Amino acid sequence: MSYVTKAILLVVIVGSLQACGTTVQPGERGLRWYPLTEGLTTDTLKSGFYWRAPWNQIYLYDVQWRSYTETVDALSSDDLLVILKTAIIMRPIPEEVYFLAQEIGSDFYPRVVKPELLAAVRSVVSNYPMVTVPEKSSEIASKVQAVVVEKLKGRHLEVASVAMADIELAKVVLDAVERKQAKEQEKEQKEFELIIAEKDAEIARRRAKGEGDSIRIRSEGEAEGLKIRASGQAKAQETIAKTLTQEYLRFKLYDSTNSKFVLLQDKLNVPILINPGTDHPTASSHDELRTGSDMGSRR
Repeated sequence: MSYVTKAILLVVIVGSLQACGTTVQPGERGLRWYPLTEGLTTDTLKSGFYWRAPWNQIYLYDVQWRSYTETVDALSSDDLLVILKTAIIMRPIPEEVYFLAQEIGSDFYPRVVKPELLAAVRSVVSNYPMVTVPEKSSEIASKVQAVVVEKLKGRHLEVASVAMADIELAKVVLDAVERKQAKEQEKEQKEFELIIAEKDAEIARRRAKGEGDSIRIRSEGEAEGLKIRASGQAKAQETIAKTLTQEYLRFKLYDSTNSKFVLLQDKLNVPILINPGTDHPTASSHDELRTGSDMGSRR
């Protein structure tokens, strides 16, 4: 046997050996298929290399978490179209791969999960007005997930999460919403301006009140001061009036070196100028002069 023939025979043998084995990758599960005897086995194969006869087969199932995205058109409670991009993260239950293969098969997502997901989204969204769908997206996603989990119960599948993204609303409604928002912003601006005007008016009123109070307090202070001064002057005059007796006046007149004595008849009520040569003459009555005269005559 030549060298070339031996090499070809070795390649054929190696290829045959490779064809008689299957590698189960990490994140996969395998099921043996014996078409001539027992059929599909219940034992689940984990990651590794497994020999098999050329007429037998090993079916592989991906049991890692995978994300599937769907664009769903739904009607809101006010019969308006809402388009939502919905993502679901799910996987087969690793320990139940045999039952999944027997009941559904490897195409479980298009056959079972997708119809249930679309139906759940449309059912939940129909309970919300269109304008509230974007702000309620987390709540809607939670309700959709609860519905899908309930529908897939016993189907050997598990759901990790459901999320809503890229929500598209009807254009006519978007225009109406924008107009409404513009009106609300205008209303809020006017209310803000009104509040500012009221604050300015209140400040002006308080400033005017403060100025008026200040003037009133100052006027009351001045009036009180005048009242006190007048009261003091009145008391002073009263005190002086009590001390200016006739005897005291006679004494002062008698004691003065500039006193002039004029004799007049009694009961003569005529004003007389005393000390006419001085710069500030003083007027006196007849009784005062007579009193002075009496004092002079006694002297």
